[in-house]
Amino acid sequence: MNHLKLNELSFVQLKRSTSTYFWLLCLSVLMATGLPINTIAQDIPHITAHYIETEINLDGALDEPEWQEAMAGDNFWQFFPTDSVRRKNPTEFRILYNEHTLYVGIYAEAVGDDYAVTSLRRDFSGSTNDNVSLMFDTFSDGNNAFLFGATPYGVQREVLISEGGIERGFNPTWDMKWKAESNIYEGYYVIEMAIPFTSIKFKEGGTSWRLQCYRWDFQTNEQSAWARVPQNQLLSNLAFMGELHFEQPLGKSRTPFAVIPYINGLSQKDFIKDKVDNDFEFGGDTKIAIGDGLNLDLTVNPDFSTVEVDDIFTNLTRFEIQLPEKRQFFIDNSDLFSSFGNYFNEARPFWSRRIGLARDTSGNLIENRIIAGARLSGKLNSDLRIGFLNIQTDEDLDNNIPSNNNMMVALQQKVFSRSNIGVFMINRQTFKDYEFQDSTDRYNRVIGMDYNLLSKNNVWNGKFYLHKSFQPGDHAGNLSSQATLLYNTRYWEFITDWVYVDNDFRSDLGFIPRTDIFKSGNSVTRNFYPSKSKINRHGLRLLSVIYWRPTLDLKKTDHRFSVIWDAELKDQSTMEVNVTNNYINLTQEFDPTRTPRAEPLPANTGYYFNQLNAIYMSNQAKKLIYNFETIVGGFFNGNAYSFIGGVTARIQPWGNFGLDVRYDGIRLPDPYPDADLWLLTPKMEITFSKSVFWSTLVQYSNQRDNLGINSRLQWRYAPLSDLYLVYNDNYYTNIFGPKYRSINLKVTYWLNI
Repeated sequence: MNHLKLNELSFVQLKRSTSTYFWLLCLSVLMATGLPINTIAQDIPHITAHYIETEINLDGALDEPEWQEAMAGDNFWQFFPTDSVRRKNPTEFRILYNEHTLYVGIYAEAVGDDYAVTSLRRDFSGSTNDNVSLMFDTFSDGNNAFLFGATPYGVQREVLISEGGIERGFNPTWDMKWKAESNIYEGYYVIEMAIPFTSIKFKEGGTSWRLQCYRWDFQTNEQSAWARVPQNQLLSNLAFMGELHFEQPLGKSRTPFAVIPYINGLSQKDFIKDKVDNDFEFGGDTKIAIGDGLNLDLTVNPDFSTVEVDDIFTNLTRFEIQLPEKRQFFIDNSDLFSSFGNYFNEARPFWSRRIGLARDTSGNLIENRIIAGARLSGKLNSDLRIGFLNIQTDEDLDNNIPSNNNMMVALQQKVFSRSNIGVFMINRQTFKDYEFQDSTDRYNRVIGMDYNLLSKNNVWNGKFYLHKSFQPGDHAGNLSSQATLLYNTRYWEFITDWVYVDNDFRSDLGFIPRTDIFKSGNSVTRNFYPSKSKINRHGLRLLSVIYWRPTLDLKKTDHRFSVIWDAELKDQSTMEVNVTNNYINLTQEFDPTRTPRAEPLPANTGYYFNQLNAIYMSNQAKKLIYNFETIVGGFFNGNAYSFIGGVTARIQPWGNFGLDVRYDGIRLPDPYPDADLWLLTPKMEITFSKSVFWSTLVQYSNQRDNLGINSRLQWRYAPLSDLYLVYNDNYYTNIFGPKYRSINLKVTYWLNI
């Protein structure tokens, strides 16, 4: 047996032995985490919603007698700057309901009337505006909730919360019909909300939900919540909620049949191909409620034109960067599809942005028309969720793009208090023979199982999964797996993360920056809470991340060893300093500057370098906000210096004017290229009213040789119904000249039947 065979055998044995003991250890830990571990003794608050026969007139006054008879939720706890005392400024909320509508009345005292409000546009950021928000866990599963919030100016936001309320489970792209009105008085403000029962899902005959209400008060730099939340957790975490009881059982969840048609007129010119197109398209979506917990979404000839432009980025890494999904069709219950796979985005089997995009014969990403699609998602019962997606994309013979059927089926079963087990199957397949398509690309299938650990009080979190892919003639191996465990208390946080992605694992509808990795990631953090200081909390973190290549006899290809100090100040500004030792072994040639025809760094070479990173971000609710980040030190076999900064001036409540700057200076020894990379992003947003908005974004990147201008006028002429006028322009920057220009006129209408 030769040396290579010995190494292959030793790796197989290593995988078998270590994985067996490791998974047994994980199972033991999972069983142990069923025991509650409380860091704060907590009394669960409760409130009763009063049933009424009448309707409430929304005027921001709370002058109806029904409000006076309703029970008040009050006596909030501080979350920031501390979680051990009651709030400074009182907040009260009351809840009424009739057969059709849930009403919320909010009374919030304040020290003045200088409220932070970034704009009048819907879907504001909760962390940059004075606001009161309520989260309704209508199935009481501790995993999913609906959030509705409003500012003192009556600006609304709605959010779908999933995965227990962790940061990536907070989805503000979701839209739904409801109303809010407000009034500002001397020393307080009042908000009235009317949330139709048709806008949310819940169990028929239910008599209670879980509920949280929290407030951001920037005049006193205070965050507070009705149900007490430990400061080491997120304010939106669904582990910490009170109880909402209803005087009478609820009826059926009667989400209406909704039709959302669109028409789009587009005029565009491609200066590279010297081609002019004038196009007119129409299509739309349909939303159909099935029972109390399921949504059926249908789309025909959907328009995914760029009414919202993606941010341009500077990429100095070897890997693809993940961009967020903004298309409404994919939003409802999106976690049922997107939450499978790696915690840290190293191997996600499904990423919806793959659908509707494809590479042309030159390798450039272009739009691939979607013919039609369907999504069924939601609750089968209180503990079981289902997701089904099927979308057909069109062929593009000029660009060697086949027609594909894209399908995913997912089931998620709640276990223990908040954890869940999910299984899925993904299939991407062509049903026609194409001369340009390799036989191995006829289909790609992935199956898998995930266990998501969420303890009752969120002290324990974890992700454990095993996935396998199949391609024509390729069925052996092809595995992806992860075991991650997080322990988080007030003073300590421990994370251990182990990932294996086989060299032949593949998911055409997923986000997998690289395969053939075995990763170990571990960190420990100690938090401190000074009693008398401008610093509210600071922490010291030690981080170790190491990658090995299984096909190269477990050769180490990357490591990152970091010491990180971060701090939150009492004025709500933040700062961070970290020192990192890096090692990268290039297995392929790579030019980090991406300079055309330049000499790349050679393959099979290892590079050690150290870097210092410092970050500061001011209070994001001020009228003048700023942030900066600098990275200095080594870079492969040379040096690099990066500066990232931004400043925004706000004229309340209608105007935001900002500039973001990124500069990367790379200095490598001859014969490798140097680079001075600039990314400049001026931006402007003006909200003329709660229904008319104008925004302009300019993006200059010399790495991408592009100057892009996107200017959009939006008129929300009816609830969730919009008229967009969008102008796009792109120019070369190295030799200035036009690339592409377009103007869109798009109209959508949300019709409930």
